[in-house]
Amino acid sequence: MNHSDKVLLLVGDSVDDEMDVARVVKSHLEHDLVVLHDGMEALDYLFGTGDYTEQKAVDLPILVMLDLQLVRRNGFEVLRRIRSDARTRCVPVVVYTSAADEQDILDSYAHGANSYLCKTGDSAQFSEDIRQVLGYWFGVNQPPPIRIK
Repeated sequence: MNHSDKVLLLVGDSVDDEMDVARVVKSHLEHDLVVLHDGMEALDYLFGTGDYTEQKAVDLPILVMLDLQLVRRNGFEVLRRIRSDARTRCVPVVVYTSAADEQDILDSYAHGANSYLCKTGDSAQFSEDIRQVLGYWFGVNQPPPIRIK
């Protein structure tokens, strides 16, 4: 697996969130957006299994934005799997969800999230939050080199 400096992986089941993130990416970044809609699909993408077994190599995204409320595998399960594998352990993960639940925040960080974003019902505010988050991760942050052991 290689690290792709161009891919943002968005894992969530909300079309509205997808449109907000896509708008920000299109207007502020020159990066590709890969959108997946459930936890199992995200794991297949990241590890080259399921529908992604035919790919020669899966480029790891520079950032994963992960909703906690997913079908087939919830966000915590996806996060645990990402952090448990040497190939994906260093990929930054921003958890986002609609609830500022204290236990979810604690669990997200305990399972290896790099950041936690609580989305409001306000699309304009969420878009601004996304712009700031992506500005940091794609502009300021130096991503880790990806090495396979």
